[in-house]
Amino acid sequence: MNSSVTAPVIQFNHVTVAFDERTILNDISVTLSERRIAIIGANGSGKSTFVRMINGLGTPDNGTVTVNGLNPQTDGREVRKKVGFVFSDAENQILMPTVYEDIEFSLRNMRVDGKRLSRREKNDRVMAMLSRFGLDKRAQASPYRLSGGEKQMLALAAVLIAQPLTIIADEPTTLLDLSNRLKLGRLFDSLPQQLIVATHDLDFVSDYDRALWIDGGRIRADGSANKVCETYEEAMRARDQA
Repeated sequence: MNSSVTAPVIQFNHVTVAFDERTILNDISVTLSERRIAIIGANGSGKSTFVRMINGLGTPDNGTVTVNGLNPQTDGREVRKKVGFVFSDAENQILMPTVYEDIEFSLRNMRVDGKRLSRREKNDRVMAMLSRFGLDKRAQASPYRLSGGEKQMLALAAVLIAQPLTIIADEPTTLLDLSNRLKLGRLFDSLPQQLIVATHDLDFVSDYDRALWIDGGRIRADGSANKVCETYEEAMRARDQA
């Protein structure tokens, strides 16, 4: 991946989602193109629903979501080549019996200049990624025996090795201690990809280029992350005092 990556343009066009007759997102229209974007809001506000639709893990009831003009519902395979997703619980992404195989699995359909990678090329890429994430000594270990922080690093490594243009992370710090949270923050800062993070952890995203506060099914605030986070905190304090 080049050090400079052109982020895809993600567009929500009059998107509405409802579950069990409850409207989660209501007529959302927004364009996302910044390099670092935070999605914030209370539990049940629709943050996860919002980000999951970007790579086809969720479906709008009305409206459309597109990534560089591609609809995740009809062009899912192409979209998922561009957009990687990291779940809050990294165990949900473990697929293979060893750390090495779990990362290698992401290369199963990768082609370079129209050709599949050779076994040696795959091995070189996997070992480089393991080393980058400090997992090289755990290559043959079961992913389930890793610490919480190591599992989160594994999940991110398995996404990154496929070289997406955009990485979506849903509550990535929820299960991390302070040391691993800081490590993840430094790693995110170093990534050239577009990064979209849905989170309650306002300090983690306070310096992002942009933040959207989702509340009551709508975007209540949209702007620089530090200002939107401040607006959100003030509103939550006012609600608590009401």
